[in-house]
Amino acid sequence: MSSRIPELLEMLHTMITEAWGLPLGAEKCVIERDKALDLLDEIRTQFPTEIAEAKRLIDARADFINNAKREAEAIRRSAEEKAKQMIDEQEIIRITRERSNDMITSAEATTTELRRVANEYVDDAMQRTEEALVTVLNELRQSRVKFKQATSRPLTPQMTRSPSPYEPEGDDEIDDEDV
Repeated sequence: MSSRIPELLEMLHTMITEAWGLPLGAEKCVIERDKALDLLDEIRTQFPTEIAEAKRLIDARADFINNAKREAEAIRRSAEEKAKQMIDEQEIIRITRERSNDMITSAEATTTELRRVANEYVDDAMQRTEEALVTVLNELRQSRVKFKQATSRPLTPQMTRSPSPYEPEGDDEIDDEDV
């Protein structure tokens, strides 16, 4: 499952960077509110998907560990049953106990290894998910800061209207007395 959040953020960034500038505000622009809000809504809906994926991984890890425990318990029970069946002969009992202990030790080692591998896998998956979410969150914060900066900058002298070369300079109003 791939996240569309980076793609959606890129679309929002493109929308803002390609927006028409306002005549009196170089850092201000006009964007289609509905499209921008739709992108933000879609980004917002993607976050629960990422969180659900992390929860699914945690649940899968728990199932994996529980299955390993059940398998270890079944192996242990099997070893105990075999040991009880061979109780008549001392040599067989000794061999059976050794095998049972080996199987239990092996099962415990397998369970420990499976648990370690499962923990590493889930931790790695959660770390990648966390990194993806942090990256998306940082990009969203940067976009938000840029947007706030763009909307809060005062007009610069270059952005004010300069007189037309066809208009007279100064205050050249015609008074009634001049006529």
